[in-house]
Amino acid sequence: MRAVERPGMGFGEFTGRWAESLRKAWDELPESRRAELARVLGVLPVDLMRWRRLVEEAAAHLHLAAADRRTVAIVGPANAGKSTLYNQLIRASEARAAVSAVPGTTRQAQAADAGIFTLIDTPGADAAGAVGLEEKTRALQAARQADFLLVLFDAAHGIRPPERALLEELTALERPAIVALNKIDLVHRERPAVLGRAAADLGLPVEQLIPLSAKTGEGIERLLTAVAKSEPGILAALGQALPGYRRIFARAAIGRAASTAAAIAVTPLPIMDFVPLIAVQSAMVLGLARIYAYRLTPARARELLVTFGIGLLARNLFYELMRLGGPPGWLVAAAVAAGTTTALGYGAQAWFERGERLSRDRLASLSRQVGERVARDLTSLGRRRPGRITIEQRVEKTLAQESEESPAATT
Repeated sequence: MRAVERPGMGFGEFTGRWAESLRKAWDELPESRRAELARVLGVLPVDLMRWRRLVEEAAAHLHLAAADRRTVAIVGPANAGKSTLYNQLIRASEARAAVSAVPGTTRQAQAADAGIFTLIDTPGADAAGAVGLEEKTRALQAARQADFLLVLFDAAHGIRPPERALLEELTALERPAIVALNKIDLVHRERPAVLGRAAADLGLPVEQLIPLSAKTGEGIERLLTAVAKSEPGILAALGQALPGYRRIFARAAIGRAASTAAAIAVTPLPIMDFVPLIAVQSAMVLGLARIYAYRLTPARARELLVTFGIGLLARNLFYELMRLGGPPGWLVAAAVAAGTTTALGYGAQAWFERGERLSRDRLASLSRQVGERVARDLTSLGRRRPGRITIEQRVEKTLAQESEESPAATT
């Protein structure tokens, strides 16, 4: 199985001559370096939450790779959502910008750490009058000093002559830039028409105009990817951080699946509970495959349950737990479900991450270790079966402690 790769490096987001300049700079890199960075591009996160986690994991690598951090300025008309985007991207909550529906809320440029770069929020660059001219001067000064521009327009407002003039003025600064149409969530079904009309009014191919919702986070990962691939050092640092980032999300996915499996196992169902358990375990394997950028079908995910011998593990673990002093049936069911699901998850993670197939003995040891821990912790609830939510919460807490004390997924 191979990681999913996006075709080519792709510099279509960049306006003007910068796409060609970046493409030329990348072509001058050694072939092995280009291949390495293209692979990283192919597996970057596709949602904002995971981007934030990756940036946290990459902090040390980024400090070494880009000690002279790039500066990115968000520039655009007043009330286009610049401060909302700024607040989505920065790391320190105390540095957040004031946000208001009233144009001109941001009067001064302000900067904060966004992880892979320093981000600058600027005043509106289109206001009229003496105050407006002063704010525009500050915005353009910040843009001139920046290494990279995120130019933001308002989808609901549309593009008028002042917006077109502003883009031309920013383009003349000769800075790498990408252009985004914010508040795309407000136009709903009219999105294609709004994008096409805005691109035409700005004089850009529609492919160069990124639809964005700074409020919901939609489209922000594309902005971050564009900034990352404009600088090989940043991209390499993100690549170095990918293993740790993936392990964090993999363990979270395994913990959620195991606690859900335990809750299902103790819930009376009109049919045998192995059917929903298989669904939960298959979904977990598919989720892990996505984290590690592997192509995997639902049918293939179910095959892995057979490959790893989950049925045999469950039977063996059941008999072992019954020897602990006659625990009630619901407790054994929860422990078996949690233990075998966790073992399956760690086995799939090792396969996706390192191409290693854990031995049956190793999987049995993992399922027994987790199952016994869950059984001990659930004993404190008494012999009467608790509710599903209680089981799920207790098992999730147990598995979180287990993961911290015994990092089985990486051994």
